[in-house]
Amino acid sequence: MDRRGFLAGTTAAFGLAGFGLPAVAQGRSMTVIDGYPDRSMWLQEMTNFYLPEVNRRLAEAGLDQISFQESYGSSIVKPTGVLEGIRLGLGDMGVVTTIFHASELPSQAIAAVTPFISSNAGIVARAIDEIATEFPDMKAEFAAENQVYLATGVVLDTYQVFANRPMAGLADLAGMKVAGAGYNLRYLEGTDGAVGVRGGLTDFYNMIQTGVTEGAMLWPEAANTFAIAEVAPHMLRANLGAVNTKTVTMNADIWNTLAPEVQVIFQEVAVAYRDRLAEIAMSRAAESEAAYVAAGGTIVDLSAEDRVAWAQKMPNIAKEWADGLDAAGKNGSAMLSAYIDKLIAAGETPARNWATEA
Repeated sequence: MDRRGFLAGTTAAFGLAGFGLPAVAQGRSMTVIDGYPDRSMWLQEMTNFYLPEVNRRLAEAGLDQISFQESYGSSIVKPTGVLEGIRLGLGDMGVVTTIFHASELPSQAIAAVTPFISSNAGIVARAIDEIATEFPDMKAEFAAENQVYLATGVVLDTYQVFANRPMAGLADLAGMKVAGAGYNLRYLEGTDGAVGVRGGLTDFYNMIQTGVTEGAMLWPEAANTFAIAEVAPHMLRANLGAVNTKTVTMNADIWNTLAPEVQVIFQEVAVAYRDRLAEIAMSRAAESEAAYVAAGGTIVDLSAEDRVAWAQKMPNIAKEWADGLDAAGKNGSAMLSAYIDKLIAAGETPARNWATEA
């Protein structure tokens, strides 16, 4: 369906076309999309917190409430199709999984390219939203996709290493094949023969079970959800870092129909939703580690010395990322420096300062 047809159909559905009024501003209906199933943590919170809170605040302000139509689980788009779906108007708002869109949303990789600094989901989420406000590039990438950036979401507290053999330190990664995805595959570069093997989260169990890999990089909540302890009962708590993977956005055409006071409510609740997701991610991390141990897993802490050594062995993927953005006319280097400064100001101690070290 093209955009013109979608808007015409939407206006007709609202029954307001004859009045020349902005349909959504009258509080009729909005469609919220994501390709992941509704049991996903961020979608449960969309259903139980974000949307009801928007309506609560609208009512409190004496404004018409909105009838939200939620469509998850690939009924309209697959997980990789949310960005395009909102751009085309197949959904009015939704949750974009940014790791699928490195070409369209390169600035969103800022946390992924700066490992070994922060495993605090709340600190990372707030820092990224501040960067999005201070540097136009990040929001401009979404604007180019006909979307308005509302807030980031960090649902991944920190990557850890899970393996089918005991690990006590960095040396135990030597020669190990480790499943991963995206930028975290590059975390293994320089670690004495460790090899990253690309795979999806739902594939990791079988990859380890069949010997394709000896381990995987994922976070404790996911390890618990996918019963990783059964095939990889050894976790090395390396605290590789929290990573933003979700962004709440709204179709720009729909956004422009909203009255300013309604826009403010959507924006403010998005920030509250961001902080709520971060708190839940951190809470579930602790619970999931306990569940992993209860399922037969063991956890060993990587020493501070080995964390620094691991970071130092890596190529500076953050600088490569920043240089690429700079070459495209964006403020990659400035964003990188500002982001790391924010993490440090929040009390984090980098194992390596990617902005100042080659």
